[in-house]
Amino acid sequence: MRDCRPAGLSGQPAVRGSPNEALLGATIGFFIGFGAVSLFGPTAHSFANVMHLSVEQVALLVAFPTLTGSLLRIPFGAWVDTTGGKLPFLILLIMSMIGIGGLYYMLRTLYPDHLGQSDYRWLLLFGALGGCGIAIFPVGVGQVSYWFPKSRQGLVLAAYAGFGNTSPGIAALIIPLVILFVGLGGAYLVWLTIVVVGIGLYLRLGHNAPYFQLSDGGIPHEDRRARAARAGQELFPRGNVVQTLIDAAVEWRTWLLVVLYFTTFGGFLALTAWFPTYWQGFFHANRWTAVILTASFSLLSSLIRVPGGEWADHFGGEVVAMLSLALLLVGALLMTLCGEFFACVIGALFVGAGMGVNNAAVFRMVPNYVPHAVGGAAGWVGGLGALGGFAVPPLLGYFVEMMGPTGYARGFAVYIGLSILGLLTIGILRSTPKEVGASQAVTMNGPGRLL
Repeated sequence: MRDCRPAGLSGQPAVRGSPNEALLGATIGFFIGFGAVSLFGPTAHSFANVMHLSVEQVALLVAFPTLTGSLLRIPFGAWVDTTGGKLPFLILLIMSMIGIGGLYYMLRTLYPDHLGQSDYRWLLLFGALGGCGIAIFPVGVGQVSYWFPKSRQGLVLAAYAGFGNTSPGIAALIIPLVILFVGLGGAYLVWLTIVVVGIGLYLRLGHNAPYFQLSDGGIPHEDRRARAARAGQELFPRGNVVQTLIDAAVEWRTWLLVVLYFTTFGGFLALTAWFPTYWQGFFHANRWTAVILTASFSLLSSLIRVPGGEWADHFGGEVVAMLSLALLLVGALLMTLCGEFFACVIGALFVGAGMGVNNAAVFRMVPNYVPHAVGGAAGWVGGLGALGGFAVPPLLGYFVEMMGPTGYARGFAVYIGLSILGLLTIGILRSTPKEVGASQAVTMNGPGRLL
């Protein structure tokens, strides 16, 4: 898609920005929003120690940002189809900034001597707001998708998600050092500054796709669609939050994509949280070894999404998803059946690579199977899929509780089952035509309901 900078017709607004600028802006915004959640774990446990919180209170506190950030993906992802991504993106960043700022204030003014049980609700609130950064993902997917043609969806969405997803891995490496030098409160101040700068960069770069800009300029429906198409835009929304969620929900293949994303992105979130406990509990690794291994898993899974998206563009999302799930299955088998340290490290890398490539393939398939409601589909897939990060860790912990140390290995049977389910899901998808949704969209064309 070409740069859409030239002025429009006389008396009509010009389209601002370009596809590459929009991709860069969305990636920066997702990176800083997602990374903010990485600070919450050390904070939660620090607060728990001085407030004498129960195990259940700590579990809820740690899980809250992931839970709220995942569920908010659904409405915010769909909102893109009505206004473009810029407004929902900025609202989520600002909410995340408020959450980080609130926790920083509590650390500066109350921690550790003036905290009580009555402050617990404020921790939940600020944690929930900080978790809004997780919800940015489907907003960026919609914003980027509408800028680029279908033929490049795999690569550009993988670049957006892959580089944005690196923030938890990078944060896992640098946050302990930042806390060591400037303290936990100082670490929050550093990240708060990064978020403010990131919001400024997003304001400069994160323009909506041509159709939405022309809509803001008051251009009539048919004219703005035609002008946006001439500018290179291929995907168009229907323009109603509820309708786009319904349109995506009634397309049954949306739910197959949710299953795939639950397995691999939800699985990625789950293992990013679980691996420090796994390496220390099963192999008695020291803290820094566990941090490095967890960060390596996180970075590999994130960065491999970029070539994974290109492979999905070239070979097809279904083929790449099938091969990546097979790699995940091999890695899960290694980690379940083998108790040798280096074999499990290799297994963890296989699992991370398989998850990362499959995540890219899933969002390459979204515009194919749900082209008439990309934002709604991105919301359902990204939101419900991310709940794997909330649902899977208790299952892994259950194996340890029931079987003792051996349960650390046997718990990966969960991923054996999920990868097999994913392979069956791909088989069902491959047996159906890709663009039924596109033909449905043609019959429902009308004001506010676009192709």
